[in-house]
Amino acid sequence: MSIQVSPSAIPNSDAVSLVSSLLDRDAYLTQLLNQVSVSQADGLEELRQQAANWVRHSTIPTTREEEWRFTDLSDLRGVEFHKAQPVSNVAALNFNSLTDNRLVFVNGVYAPELSAVNLSDGIVVGNLTGLSTERDRLNKYLAQAEGALEVFTALNTAGLTDAAVVWVGKNVVVDTPIHLLFISVAGETATISQPRCLVVAETGSQVSFIEEFTNRRDTESAEGRSYFTNAVTEVWVGENAAVNHTRVEREGSEAFHIGKTAVNQARYSRYTCNAFTLGAKLSRHNLEILQTGEQTETTLNGLAMIAGKQVADTHSAIALNYPYGKSEQLHKCIVGDRAHAVFNGKVFVPKPAQLTDAAQLNRNLLLSSKARVDTKPQLEITADNVKCAHGATVSQLEDDEIFYLQSRGIDENAARNLLINAFAAEIINKVPVSSLRDILLNTVTSFKSLTID
Repeated sequence: MSIQVSPSAIPNSDAVSLVSSLLDRDAYLTQLLNQVSVSQADGLEELRQQAANWVRHSTIPTTREEEWRFTDLSDLRGVEFHKAQPVSNVAALNFNSLTDNRLVFVNGVYAPELSAVNLSDGIVVGNLTGLSTERDRLNKYLAQAEGALEVFTALNTAGLTDAAVVWVGKNVVVDTPIHLLFISVAGETATISQPRCLVVAETGSQVSFIEEFTNRRDTESAEGRSYFTNAVTEVWVGENAAVNHTRVEREGSEAFHIGKTAVNQARYSRYTCNAFTLGAKLSRHNLEILQTGEQTETTLNGLAMIAGKQVADTHSAIALNYPYGKSEQLHKCIVGDRAHAVFNGKVFVPKPAQLTDAAQLNRNLLLSSKARVDTKPQLEITADNVKCAHGATVSQLEDDEIFYLQSRGIDENAARNLLINAFAAEIINKVPVSSLRDILLNTVTSFKSLTID
């Protein structure tokens, strides 16, 4: 399991010794670190330094490592990235506003002219830099989630200057979903940006938020330019709180996207994640759930829809450490052309987690003979009184189903479209925002790789 202790757990003397013996093990990773490093007095200096120390003794993962066996980062290493610069004409950017409350970040920089927040008392929504009066309580959660020593997570923390923040007070119910929009603007050179998000739902609260990653280009010459989005989101779900999280990755065709979602669930809490992977040349989403109290509910829904030579990798880990936990996961992949989808889902049920109910299913639809999927659902159970199941299916469109629809007067392409839409709709219909559901359904309808070789 990739969940690890936080950097703050390492004594300073041990950290210094570690760095001195293993400094700058990977020249490429050091180059990335040099691009994102910042030096400013904002109270985050020690946190950034600890993360930078860890990055300097780490290496970029390779296919020789089990967690990265099916995802090759060689193309990423072949690009020299530079830190994304602030965009001068932010107000000219066009985007779909999914809700009335939104925070917009462009190349990792907060854009107040594009943001709009109108919420009641008990809710704090803003950027980290602008919430200086809240810094003490925010620091108790920021970069404190398990898994902080994963190399790309640490790289994000090493360059941390700002973040989207959603804080919901005790027993506060937020009726309107909050839209967190991260726009990458490709420029004249390949760039790296590192969005950060912190969501805290206190005891008895309820909130829904949409996290969206998309792109624009700065100039016509920037079309086709590579860029790298390295995103980290931390979600803290308090006792008896409920969080509904929708994550949409719609990056450009030459983008590299690596994202971490780290979730801590207190007892009686409920967390739902609807994750959609639609863009990027190579994308990876690490979703880690840590149960910190009994009787939690976790629902994970995912849809990856890729074509061309795209690679979409989803790794999830659910640690159910207490009794009466319940988790349900359904992840679907639609893979066309020469694209490659990867799913690795782990559910851990140790001995204290008696009476756990966990289900996990990965379903894959291949639209081409050259499309590829690697799937590995896993259960690790040492408790003896549980109800757990997992499975995976890989299939193509069935000829008899297409024939049946054709016999009802539907042409072949329309029949295939109908079956693909039905396959995807099971996940899309779970999105709580109707405008986003329509966008996702239109994306499926316009999907081009509908022909089986």
